[in-house]
Amino acid sequence: MQRLFDIILSFIALAILSPLLVPVAVVLRMTGEGEVFYVQQRVGRGGRSFGLFKFATMLKNSPNLGTGTVTVKDDPRVLPVGRFLRRTKINELPQLINILKGDMSIIGPRPQTHRCFDAFPAEAQAEIIKVRPGLSGVGSIVFRDEEVLMHVSSEPERFYDTVIMPYKGELERWYVAHQGMGTYLLLIGLTAWVVLVPGSTAVWRFLDELPLPPAELVKAGGAKGAPATGLSVCSRTGRTERGPAEAE
Repeated sequence: MQRLFDIILSFIALAILSPLLVPVAVVLRMTGEGEVFYVQQRVGRGGRSFGLFKFATMLKNSPNLGTGTVTVKDDPRVLPVGRFLRRTKINELPQLINILKGDMSIIGPRPQTHRCFDAFPAEAQAEIIKVRPGLSGVGSIVFRDEEVLMHVSSEPERFYDTVIMPYKGELERWYVAHQGMGTYLLLIGLTAWVVLVPGSTAVWRFLDELPLPPAELVKAGGAKGAPATGLSVCSRTGRTERGPAEAE
């Protein structure tokens, strides 16, 4: 049933959004490095790689520059038009093609590069590859300000590997355990809502028993609206453990 909804909704979305997507493609062709699409290998269902489509927003050689496949706020590799596309998430819309092809679903764990997928704890990796990755999902909603959080940290790559990814892995495990048409439709609605109201904390009110954020993430300003008790990250193992979160 979810696959049927994926096909119908992605086809309708492409038809409705074509008046937006075509001008964006023309602008990209005429600016920056002249590239319209960027295809990047991501980890999909069953651990298989697939080519994920995005509008080109960064320098062609960006994976080999700076922080590699990890993007931070005000990243100098992002092209001028790309900043707007990334802020509005328009750059992600070509993934509707991936959904039609069957690589992805509208809702699921966000597909990661191999470098980022390896930052998930092993338990999370094993669960995440059981389902199709998604255009949006609980991890995307909670971490919609991920680039800002990376900018706040004085050690962005350490923060990403030891705080963001272990907790994001817990969120994606929650999705796999609770997947179904009810969760699917609710997450579509929540995605649309947080696009319209970026500061909304509705995810914590509508989703039951979500894993709670680690203290370091709360201190950095992430997971806004989450309850004040959550997960701490063990620096030795990278695993998440229950403990007090120091919410401000």
